[in-house]
Amino acid sequence: MLLRVINKIKEDIKVVYEKDPAANNLAEIIFCYPGFQALLAHRVAHKLAYWKIPFLPRYISYLTRIITGIEIHPKARIGSRFFIDHGEGVVIGETTIIGDDVLIYQQVTLGGIGSEQGKRHPTIGNGVIIGAGAKVLGNITIGDNVRVGAGSVVLEDVPDNSTVVGVPGRVVQQKYVNHAGVLMHNRIPDPVTCELNRLKYEVQDLKDKLNNK
Repeated sequence: MLLRVINKIKEDIKVVYEKDPAANNLAEIIFCYPGFQALLAHRVAHKLAYWKIPFLPRYISYLTRIITGIEIHPKARIGSRFFIDHGEGVVIGETTIIGDDVLIYQQVTLGGIGSEQGKRHPTIGNGVIIGAGAKVLGNITIGDNVRVGAGSVVLEDVPDNSTVVGVPGRVVQQKYVNHAGVLMHNRIPDPVTCELNRLKYEVQDLKDKLNNK
Protein backbone atom coordinates (compact mmCIF):
# COMPACT_ATOMS: atom_id res chain seq x y z
CA MET A 1 0.00 0.00 0.00
CA LEU A 2 2.70 2.47 1.05
CA LEU A 3 4.85 1.53 -1.94
CA ARG A 4 1.93 2.17 -4.30
CA VAL A 5 1.37 5.63 -2.78
CA ILE A 6 5.07 6.47 -3.12
CA ASN A 7 5.10 5.34 -6.76
CA LYS A 8 2.00 7.45 -7.48
CA ILE A 9 3.68 10.55 -6.00
CA LYS A 10 6.83 9.87 -8.02
CA GLU A 11 4.69 9.60 -11.15
CA ASP A 12 2.98 12.92 -10.38
CA ILE A 13 6.37 14.59 -9.91
CA LYS A 14 7.69 13.11 -13.16
CA VAL A 15 4.72 14.53 -15.07
CA VAL A 16 5.52 18.04 -13.80
CA TYR A 17 9.05 17.74 -15.16
CA GLU A 18 7.71 16.49 -18.50
CA LYS A 19 4.95 19.08 -18.93
CA ASP A 20 6.57 22.23 -17.53
CA PRO A 21 10.02 23.30 -18.78
CA ALA A 22 10.19 25.78 -15.90
CA ALA A 23 10.37 22.96 -13.32
CA ASN A 24 13.97 23.07 -12.12
CA ASN A 25 14.14 20.86 -9.05
CA LEU A 26 12.17 18.72 -6.63
CA ALA A 27 11.88 21.39 -3.93
CA GLU A 28 10.22 23.80 -6.36
CA ILE A 29 7.68 21.19 -7.41
CA ILE A 30 6.75 20.24 -3.85
CA PHE A 31 6.55 23.75 -2.40
CA CYS A 32 5.80 26.02 -5.38
CA TYR A 33 3.47 24.08 -7.68
CA PRO A 34 -0.17 24.47 -6.58
CA GLY A 35 -1.34 21.93 -9.14
CA PHE A 36 0.85 19.23 -7.62
CA GLN A 37 -0.17 20.23 -4.09
CA ALA A 38 -3.88 20.22 -4.95
CA LEU A 39 -3.63 16.81 -6.63
CA LEU A 40 -1.79 15.35 -3.64
CA ALA A 41 -4.43 16.67 -1.25
CA HIS A 42 -7.20 15.40 -3.52
CA ARG A 43 -5.85 11.89 -3.54
CA VAL A 44 -6.03 11.88 0.28
CA ALA A 45 -9.51 13.43 0.35
CA HIS A 46 -10.76 11.06 -2.36
CA LYS A 47 -9.62 8.03 -0.43
CA LEU A 48 -11.32 9.29 2.73
CA ALA A 49 -14.52 9.96 0.76
CA TYR A 50 -14.31 6.42 -0.67
CA TRP A 51 -14.17 5.14 2.90
CA LYS A 52 -17.33 7.22 3.58
CA ILE A 53 -15.67 9.32 6.26
CA PRO A 54 -17.87 12.41 6.79
CA PHE A 55 -16.82 16.07 6.75
CA LEU A 56 -13.03 15.59 6.63
CA PRO A 57 -12.74 15.07 2.84
CA ARG A 58 -14.66 18.30 2.15
CA TYR A 59 -12.63 20.17 4.74
CA ILE A 60 -9.40 19.04 3.09
CA SER A 61 -10.79 20.25 -0.24
CA TYR A 62 -11.75 23.57 1.35
CA LEU A 63 -8.30 24.12 2.87
CA THR A 64 -6.66 23.15 -0.42
CA ARG A 65 -8.73 25.76 -2.27
CA ILE A 66 -7.61 28.46 0.20
CA ILE A 67 -3.95 27.51 -0.15
CA THR A 68 -3.74 26.73 -3.89
CA GLY A 69 -6.73 28.45 -5.50
CA ILE A 70 -7.76 25.08 -6.93
CA GLU A 71 -11.04 23.43 -5.96
CA ILE A 72 -11.40 19.69 -6.55
CA HIS A 73 -14.38 17.89 -5.08
CA PRO A 74 -13.26 14.83 -3.08
CA LYS A 75 -15.54 12.53 -5.07
CA ALA A 76 -14.14 13.56 -8.46
CA ARG A 77 -12.29 10.68 -10.12
CA ILE A 78 -8.88 11.54 -11.54
CA GLY A 79 -6.63 9.19 -13.51
CA SER A 80 -2.87 8.86 -13.70
CA ARG A 81 -0.36 11.51 -14.78
CA PHE A 82 -2.79 14.41 -14.36
CA PHE A 83 -1.24 17.89 -14.38
CA ILE A 84 -2.70 21.31 -13.62
CA ASP A 85 -0.42 24.03 -15.01
CA HIS A 86 -0.44 27.27 -12.96
CA GLY A 87 -3.84 26.29 -11.59
CA GLU A 88 -5.37 29.44 -10.12
CA GLY A 89 -9.17 29.33 -10.38
CA VAL A 90 -9.48 25.70 -11.48
CA VAL A 91 -12.77 24.05 -10.41
CA ILE A 92 -13.47 20.33 -10.77
CA GLY A 93 -16.97 19.19 -9.81
CA GLU A 94 -18.18 16.24 -7.79
CA THR A 95 -19.10 13.75 -10.53
CA THR A 96 -16.25 14.65 -12.89
CA ILE A 97 -14.29 11.73 -14.30
CA ILE A 98 -10.83 12.47 -15.72
CA GLY A 99 -8.79 9.93 -17.66
CA ASP A 100 -5.02 9.47 -17.87
CA ASP A 101 -2.43 11.94 -19.19
CA VAL A 102 -4.74 14.98 -18.98
CA LEU A 103 -3.36 18.53 -18.86
CA ILE A 104 -5.42 21.57 -17.88
CA TYR A 105 -4.47 25.21 -17.45
CA GLN A 106 -5.58 27.99 -15.08
CA GLN A 107 -9.22 29.14 -14.76
CA VAL A 108 -10.60 25.90 -16.21
CA THR A 109 -14.00 24.77 -14.91
CA LEU A 110 -15.27 21.22 -15.18
CA GLY A 111 -18.71 21.95 -13.84
CA GLY A 112 -22.43 21.33 -13.95
CA ILE A 113 -25.21 23.36 -15.56
CA GLY A 114 -27.92 23.11 -12.92
CA SER A 115 -29.01 21.55 -9.67
CA GLU A 116 -29.84 18.15 -11.14
CA GLN A 117 -28.86 15.01 -9.24
CA GLY A 118 -26.66 12.13 -10.36
CA LYS A 119 -23.96 12.43 -13.00
CA ARG A 120 -23.88 16.15 -13.83
CA HIS A 121 -20.25 16.91 -14.60
CA PRO A 122 -18.04 16.06 -17.60
CA THR A 123 -16.20 12.88 -18.40
CA ILE A 124 -12.75 13.70 -19.79
CA GLY A 125 -10.95 11.10 -21.92
CA ASN A 126 -7.27 10.21 -22.06
CA GLY A 127 -4.63 12.58 -23.40
CA VAL A 128 -6.90 15.64 -23.30
CA ILE A 129 -5.55 19.21 -23.06
CA ILE A 130 -7.88 22.00 -21.88
CA GLY A 131 -6.69 25.56 -22.45
CA ALA A 132 -6.75 28.45 -19.99
CA GLY A 133 -10.18 29.76 -19.04
CA ALA A 134 -12.12 27.01 -20.81
CA LYS A 135 -15.44 25.86 -19.34
CA VAL A 136 -16.58 22.28 -19.89
CA LEU A 137 -20.10 22.03 -18.49
CA GLY A 138 -22.69 19.33 -17.93
CA ASN A 139 -22.79 15.56 -18.22
CA ILE A 140 -20.90 15.43 -21.51
CA THR A 141 -18.03 13.33 -22.78
CA ILE A 142 -14.78 14.77 -24.11
CA GLY A 143 -13.10 12.09 -26.20
CA ASP A 144 -9.49 10.94 -26.16
CA ASN A 145 -6.76 13.29 -27.42
CA VAL A 146 -9.12 16.27 -27.62
CA ARG A 147 -7.72 19.83 -27.52
CA VAL A 148 -9.99 22.51 -26.03
CA GLY A 149 -8.94 26.05 -26.94
CA ALA A 150 -8.49 28.77 -24.33
CA GLY A 151 -11.70 30.52 -23.33
CA SER A 152 -13.98 27.97 -24.99
CA VAL A 153 -17.33 26.96 -23.50
CA VAL A 154 -18.06 23.31 -24.28
CA LEU A 155 -21.64 22.13 -23.77
CA GLU A 156 -21.84 19.06 -26.03
CA ASP A 157 -19.92 15.83 -26.55
CA VAL A 158 -16.64 16.09 -28.44
CA PRO A 159 -15.36 13.13 -30.53
CA ASP A 160 -11.88 11.66 -30.20
CA ASN A 161 -8.89 13.42 -31.76
CA SER A 162 -10.67 16.75 -32.21
CA THR A 163 -9.93 20.40 -31.55
CA VAL A 164 -12.82 22.48 -30.18
CA VAL A 165 -12.89 26.27 -29.81
CA GLY A 166 -15.36 29.10 -29.36
CA VAL A 167 -18.47 30.05 -27.37
CA PRO A 168 -20.26 27.74 -27.60
CA GLY A 169 -17.51 25.29 -28.47
CA ARG A 170 -17.35 24.04 -32.06
CA VAL A 171 -15.24 21.24 -33.46
CA VAL A 172 -12.88 22.87 -35.95
CA GLN A 173 -10.48 20.04 -36.55
CA GLN A 174 -10.72 16.26 -36.35
CA LYS A 175 -8.30 13.37 -36.50
CA TYR A 176 -5.63 15.60 -34.98
CA VAL A 177 -3.02 13.99 -32.77
CA ASN A 178 -0.23 16.06 -31.26
CA HIS A 179 2.26 13.52 -29.98
CA ALA A 180 4.23 16.24 -28.21
CA GLY A 181 1.30 16.75 -25.84
CA VAL A 182 1.18 20.50 -26.37
CA LEU A 183 -1.81 22.73 -27.05
CA MET A 184 -0.68 25.08 -29.81
CA HIS A 185 -2.94 28.07 -29.06
CA ASN A 186 -1.50 30.04 -31.98
CA ARG A 187 -2.37 27.29 -34.48
CA ILE A 188 -6.00 26.70 -33.55
CA PRO A 189 -8.40 27.67 -36.37
CA ASP A 190 -10.90 30.48 -35.78
CA PRO A 191 -14.37 29.08 -36.67
CA VAL A 192 -15.85 32.56 -37.23
CA THR A 193 -13.11 33.50 -39.68
CA CYS A 194 -13.44 30.17 -41.45
CA GLU A 195 -17.20 30.64 -41.86
CA LEU A 196 -16.79 34.22 -43.11
CA ASN A 197 -14.22 33.07 -45.66
CA ARG A 198 -16.57 30.33 -46.84
CA LEU A 199 -19.41 32.84 -47.29
CA LYS A 200 -17.07 35.24 -49.09
CA TYR A 201 -16.11 32.55 -51.59
CA GLU A 202 -19.77 31.60 -52.12
CA VAL A 203 -20.74 35.25 -52.78
CA GLN A 204 -17.84 35.63 -55.22
CA ASP A 205 -18.87 32.44 -56.98
CA LEU A 206 -22.44 33.74 -57.36
CA LYS A 207 -21.14 37.07 -58.72
CA ASP A 208 -19.02 35.27 -61.25
CA LYS A 209 -22.01 33.20 -62.43
CA LEU A 210 -24.19 36.34 -62.78
CA ASN A 211 -21.50 38.18 -64.72
CA ASN A 212 -21.07 35.27 -67.12
CA LYS A 213 -24.77 35.20 -68.06
